[in-house]
Amino acid sequence: MAVTIKDVARHSYAERVGCEAGDTLLSINGNEIVDVLDYRFYQLNSNLELKIRDIHGTVHTVKVRKPEYEELGLEFETYLMDKERSCRNKCVFCFIDQLPPGLRETLYFKDDDSRLSFLFGNYVTLTNLTEHEIQRIIKMHISPINVSVHTTNPELRVKMMGNRFAGESLSIMKRLSDHGIALNTQIVCCPGLNDGDELRRTLKDLYDLNVNLIGVVPVGLTKYREKLFKLTPFTREKAAETVDILTEFGEMCLRTRGKRIAYAADELYIKAGYEIPEPSFYGDFEAIENGIGLIAMLREDLRAELEWREPDDSIVRSVSVACGTSAAPYLRELMDEVQAQYPRVKITVYPIVNRFFGEQINVSGLIVGGDLIEQLKGKPLGDVLLISSAMLRFENDLFLDDVHIDDVKKKLHINVIPINNDGKMLLDAILGEEGENE
Repeated sequence: MAVTIKDVARHSYAERVGCEAGDTLLSINGNEIVDVLDYRFYQLNSNLELKIRDIHGTVHTVKVRKPEYEELGLEFETYLMDKERSCRNKCVFCFIDQLPPGLRETLYFKDDDSRLSFLFGNYVTLTNLTEHEIQRIIKMHISPINVSVHTTNPELRVKMMGNRFAGESLSIMKRLSDHGIALNTQIVCCPGLNDGDELRRTLKDLYDLNVNLIGVVPVGLTKYREKLFKLTPFTREKAAETVDILTEFGEMCLRTRGKRIAYAADELYIKAGYEIPEPSFYGDFEAIENGIGLIAMLREDLRAELEWREPDDSIVRSVSVACGTSAAPYLRELMDEVQAQYPRVKITVYPIVNRFFGEQINVSGLIVGGDLIEQLKGKPLGDVLLISSAMLRFENDLFLDDVHIDDVKKKLHINVIPINNDGKMLLDAILGEEGENE
């Protein structure tokens, strides 16, 4: 499969040897270029021989000499150079299957693309991998790979993922691990299915595979589960049992490997009624994208910012913060610390009940624009409303219900600032020092 060059970066090595938009890249050093992984891997060498077919159909070869690892300078129509691969599984816990109808089309696409795992940290199940792709990962030493495991019991994995090959694909992890590929793994924990003793089995098996990371998150259940597999939400007792299992396993890993490797999502601690661990518990916060250590990281960041700043009673400001019901008590505690240092800054934390997906969904990242408008209309919001940037898609414009952030601003008559999980950014926005884009 050849790929068409969309553009050539100015003053790049590719431009110097005459590559043009519309040309087709056939191979680099005799290696066929199928997608972005091929291109990124083979372009790293210092001596390159590119086989090109121009827009007239003429095939010719050009040679490039450049410093090792420097970019060649070719750009393509899509980042992957071909279509993103969709998931072939029918997981009983799949969140996409629990979405209401009528949302934007991209929200219903289920990706299971190993290339996105390496490039962007997406989690994949390995059920889509061909033998050629496995060999390529090993040859190129593509690492880390993020794997949605859920269970290492082959029969149970088949049941949970609705794919008769789901159990067989577990063997791929051993092959990758044997070749030094780091594996970051994820377990969506479902009470009555892969918790308890099944979770203990999975943790042991993953330990034996020498995986780099295990993140355990609770199953998310929306109100749109008609005709779907019957799942049970986490109770306080089940959440506590799960955290206890992970804590015991983590302590063993600390003793034997010097690293905890397995972590429970913040939501499990909250559901269990447990204290969120201190920042040191999470090491380098490797599992932060799974909602693991978010609260601890924000605490650490914000308190570090407050520590070096002098108390100031000259700043007069009123700020509101909207968040999920699970995070609200922790944010309120942090906002009290800010107000103690800035006594004339008033901060109101508004927990938003998730009526769009159902009240069992209580994390900030799944709050939609409609719920913000409905629950905050007429409330005293002060000078600015702060929300988590996780509520919005990458472009920071649309909520999951397709409400635009500008619509929220207009309906609530206030500026809305999306904030990353970053203590400095949050404090600056509270104090009005930067980030207020009207």
